[in-house]
Amino acid sequence: MPCYSAVMSTALKPATTSLVSRQDPLGCPAAQVRHLEAPGPWLSYEQQLAARGLPRLSAAPVQTLQINLGKLCNQSCLHCHVDAGPDRREIMSRATMSRCLEILQKSAIGTVDVTGGAPELNPDFRWLVQEVHRLDRRVIDRCNLTVLTLPSQRDLIPFLARHQVEIIASLPCYLPEQTDAQRGSGVHARSLAALQQLNRAGYGHPDSGLILNLVSNPVGPRLPPAQDVLEAQVRDQLQRRAGIVFNRLYTITNLPISRFLEDLLVTESYARYMDLLVQAFNPATVDNLMCREMISVSWDGRLYDCDFNQMLDLPVQSGTGTSLEDFDLQSLSRRDIVTGRHCYGCSAGAGSSCGGSLST
Repeated sequence: MPCYSAVMSTALKPATTSLVSRQDPLGCPAAQVRHLEAPGPWLSYEQQLAARGLPRLSAAPVQTLQINLGKLCNQSCLHCHVDAGPDRREIMSRATMSRCLEILQKSAIGTVDVTGGAPELNPDFRWLVQEVHRLDRRVIDRCNLTVLTLPSQRDLIPFLARHQVEIIASLPCYLPEQTDAQRGSGVHARSLAALQQLNRAGYGHPDSGLILNLVSNPVGPRLPPAQDVLEAQVRDQLQRRAGIVFNRLYTITNLPISRFLEDLLVTESYARYMDLLVQAFNPATVDNLMCREMISVSWDGRLYDCDFNQMLDLPVQSGTGTSLEDFDLQSLSRRDIVTGRHCYGCSAGAGSSCGGSLST
């Protein structure tokens, strides 16, 4: 069965403009939160934890600083939780990046996870990578692959390799029809071309030291399949079809926010999908949720428990420092995590995080 048994609904095609540009009510994070938290048959996430005898979700020492460099992107994907696209112009300034670097210098945070939009389109992306590399921290670039094929980025892959940047690359499926249905016409072909370029630079090969991981999300309102099974399938198919190699494949669940929430509502799939997420709640995932060891920084320097909370404008618990200007690592490492019904997406089935599934 290729990637996923369900194909994406055809009610919506990959958007050419963002919710914000279309002045869609869901372009307002508060409208999404009102929809998610409206009275309904589902317990709140905190009520679910209590019903399972689990404590409130709380933070552990921060291991990862995730920096969202903005909402500018060369793609407009149907599932995008950021509502990113070519029509979004919010990008992080170098001054805000400098504050992130000051925090890193004063802390033992070991990983910097750079995301967007397409983070590479921020004009100061390379400067940030260079500075983080000088601090000897692990750098991850969350890459949509097609950005690597842009004429303006023709020298980007050698730059990433020189600075030993780990790449986590989005590829919904090894089949073109499913990838293009979600991400836009021609995206699959350009993605494979980018992966081949990365391979030629050494990425994805054993013992090269250049890490290339793929991330796959379901094409439609489904949970991901078992991560190890899908990884083996995709590894075989990409090798046979295009000679492509990679290190790991991560699965991630689509959260019911932003443009994916729009698709669920238009196709009248929202209630069914929420039922699926709630019924698949897995208590074994909770201790490993990514929000517990992460701080997510928005393009304008505000702090969130994760990238999903950032897009819903749900800042970290008050009193712990809610922006880079009052960043307090000790308080942030003891904070309660802000939750909502969207959090069911990270706890369903084998769980979901920026690093893939959370349990077997």
